[in-house]
Amino acid sequence: MEKQKMLSLAIGGLLALGLAGTASAADKPKVEMEKCFGIAKAGMNDCSSNKAAHSCAGQATKNNDPMDFVAVPKGTCDKIAGGMLKSM
Repeated sequence: MEKQKMLSLAIGGLLALGLAGTASAADKPKVEMEKCFGIAKAGMNDCSSNKAAHSCAGQATKNNDPMDFVAVPKGTCDKIAGGMLKSM
């Protein structure tokens, strides 16, 4: 019986946290994003390649290709090693 109470409390706590997270997410301002080229891992890009090697997200074939981008919060690309705001 004690295990069942603990499990119920744990599940209740997780549900409460989930509801609190949803409410606070609605209050946050939308973050502006920018394309950051040269940092995408193979298969983890956010759509398109400038050289038309592929047409959509998740199709990058190699790591850190300067033609593939990942969307990052505006102002952070310059802080990432190898990140460029324009493709080569």
